[in-house]
Amino acid sequence: MLPDYSKFREYLVIKRYSTATIETVIRAVNYLRQWADKENIPELENISYSDMLDFMKWSSRGGASQRTVSGYLTHVRKYYEWLISEGMIKENPVSSIKVQGIKRRAYYDILSIPQLEELYQHYTTNIRHEPGKMLPPQEMNILSRRRNRVILSLLVYQGLRVEEVAALKISDLQLREGKIMIHAKRRTAARNMTLESFQVYEIMDYLHEVRKQLLPEGVITDQLFVQWDGGHNFYGVTQTLLKQLRQINGRIKNLDQIRTSVITQWLKQHDLRKVQHLAGHKYVSSTEAYKQNVLEGLQEAVNRFHPL
Repeated sequence: MLPDYSKFREYLVIKRYSTATIETVIRAVNYLRQWADKENIPELENISYSDMLDFMKWSSRGGASQRTVSGYLTHVRKYYEWLISEGMIKENPVSSIKVQGIKRRAYYDILSIPQLEELYQHYTTNIRHEPGKMLPPQEMNILSRRRNRVILSLLVYQGLRVEEVAALKISDLQLREGKIMIHAKRRTAARNMTLESFQVYEIMDYLHEVRKQLLPEGVITDQLFVQWDGGHNFYGVTQTLLKQLRQINGRIKNLDQIRTSVITQWLKQHDLRKVQHLAGHKYVSSTEAYKQNVLEGLQEAVNRFHPL
């Protein structure tokens, strides 16, 4: 019988962790409990710093990679933070432990500024009539592509996360000032971003023509990007956009690749703090991680033009 984690779950929900993250954290805590039972440690509250080191060794011997072990510690640390907040323990046995030798994942295949702009410029809203592909109706397909073009511009020119685009409201637009307000999320900070002049006109066109036709009759919502069937599956919208972008550039792996490329290019033009603000990073260390992409790009250029 598994322990009751209901109060711990409530704590994680209040901390605004996603459902998927909460389940991952609970699994990690249960994995720690599995080890504790084997070691005859009755309560996780009794685990010490040295016990935690033994847990790490046990996990490694079981085949877990350094990155996986580090993930266990990250998740288990949350459990002990909760125990401290409840007054059940005074010290977090995980707080000073860091797994050595773990490198950040390299961001692969960074797109240049011309390649990023090409995605937007070559994204056409004029599509040919294709027999057998009439659902949704051809007119709705065209309207959807006009909406997607606006979404794409926010990915390419403002480097927004997909979840930030999905959360945008009409009230976030400040078109007279050429600005758009991005609200804080669990992983990103709030910021007011400047729109390109052509984006202002395209968003106005979307608001006054496209959105009105896409919005189902009788539906009233402040949501900026809507779907013709009244659905709320923004993931489906982004997956369609991704397929369309791959037809323009076969190197496109996912939409995060676009944001990563944008931030990497910003680092070549602006100082670290400005890029931190533009990217909405809460911590400058998050921005610094992208510096590796710049260095790898420089090394690639050296190897290409000045091979040894």
